[in-house]
Amino acid sequence: MDTRFLGIPELTGTPSVAVVVDVMRAYTVAAWAFARGAEKIVLAESLDDALALKASHPDWVALKDGAPAPGFDAVNSPGLLRSAYLGGRTVIQKTTAGTVGALAVKEASLVLCAGFVVAEATAGLLRQRGCEDVTFVVTGEDGRAEEDLACAQYIAGRVTGSGADATAFVHRAAESRAATELTDGIREGAHRDDVTLCLEVDRFPFAMVATLEDSLMILRPCSVPA
Repeated sequence: MDTRFLGIPELTGTPSVAVVVDVMRAYTVAAWAFARGAEKIVLAESLDDALALKASHPDWVALKDGAPAPGFDAVNSPGLLRSAYLGGRTVIQKTTAGTVGALAVKEASLVLCAGFVVAEATAGLLRQRGCEDVTFVVTGEDGRAEEDLACAQYIAGRVTGSGADATAFVHRAAESRAATELTDGIREGAHRDDVTLCLEVDRFPFAMVATLEDSLMILRPCSVPA
């Protein structure tokens, strides 16, 4: 499998297959939303778009990065979201990097969104689809986020059968700038368990596939046979 690891600003053209990685915290949160029963997640272009979607669909659950804000129901924290009941609900998600990365490759033939919590399922879907040319979008810090790069490299290794031991990759993520900022309380809208939850490997047995539906980027869980 030919792989590239690119930051959002480095993307040129439309990749064939894209794996968009945001460990801390967008796609850990998305996985938890599905685990708590959400049917789908709409990836919003902007905060204004998220609020407009919420206004049009009052029963949808809108969440964002940072501190709580009027019009939003939740923040982008797995520690806070894990106790929510979302059975059959649609979630609107707008984050600083993760949702931006997915929307940047929305024309790709296959878009997967990932973190450590769905790493093996993501690798399994890539293997199942026979993907030979994969672009990993390292969303944080313009492609320099160590937690996202480590996760992307771990998934790539799982696809090809190497890199089976997650320990070194998780350690890199645990020492990242994002992990430090969350632990130190620098980032708003965080829970004390967020870093631990973001570093759980293969917590969930599904991959997450994003597709364009009526001009909206929709994320859904996808079961992958063992």
